[in-house]
Amino acid sequence: MILSEFAPAKVNLFLSVIKKREDGYHDIGTMFHTISCGDILFGELNKSGEITLSYNNPQEYPSQKDLIYKVAVKLKEKFDVSAGVNFYLEKNLPLGAGLGGGSSDAAAALRLLNRLWGLNAFEELEQIGASLGADIPFLVRGGAALAEGIGEVLTRRNPIDSDCCVILVATPKCAVPTVDAYKNIVPSGEARWQNFKNSVLTNPLDDSWDFFNHFEDSVLEKYPPIALLKKKLNASGGKSMLSGSGASVFSLFSSLENAVKAYDLVKSECRFLNIARF
Repeated sequence: MILSEFAPAKVNLFLSVIKKREDGYHDIGTMFHTISCGDILFGELNKSGEITLSYNNPQEYPSQKDLIYKVAVKLKEKFDVSAGVNFYLEKNLPLGAGLGGGSSDAAAALRLLNRLWGLNAFEELEQIGASLGADIPFLVRGGAALAEGIGEVLTRRNPIDSDCCVILVATPKCAVPTVDAYKNIVPSGEARWQNFKNSVLTNPLDDSWDFFNHFEDSVLEKYPPIALLKKKLNASGGKSMLSGSGASVFSLFSSLENAVKAYDLVKSECRFLNIARF
């Protein structure tokens, strides 16, 4: 029997770097939301106990370094599972894009193995995911959530109505290393995050929400293709911002027609482009 799990991309509707911690990491305030484009992970039982992973397109790293493989090993060890799994990943999301693709693939692997190995251990999936990536616990369930700490302290929210807008996700022909994005960021404190958080907790999606990504301060100047892409999408009538630490920009449009016009305008500049919904 072959099982499958959809691994959706995520965008950040708000992202502020609040302070640098003593352990070298940063406390952030963000709102995650999954969207309707992503990867698809397939898996079948392997009775030999081995974990294998193959892809629709060759990747730039060995499979043992993939988060899918790593979470499978951890889950197998925690529950002393004798069986293995053969994974096949249909990889659609780009690397280095701020869309959470690798973390979402790992979360999909946890959900798939929970079913395939008959573990009935949904709470433990988030704990195992957190040991390998701060946004994996959110992506185990997906939907919408406010996130604090390094991204692992979650306040779940109801997902935004998928009919409220159309989302154009555009990744220019560059990548932004996360370390690079953090290098020149100046922590801003909690005030703006707390204001956004209060808006989300008291109002549905509307103009009172302060759409903001702190990384635009350090990324747009250093990566002109991203800045130009955002400018073009805004000029097309979208409400546009960086996702994560980049390089992707997403734009919210009131109609599919407007999103398609923007798609055609920027398609020659992008290595990934997709029209999606929340």
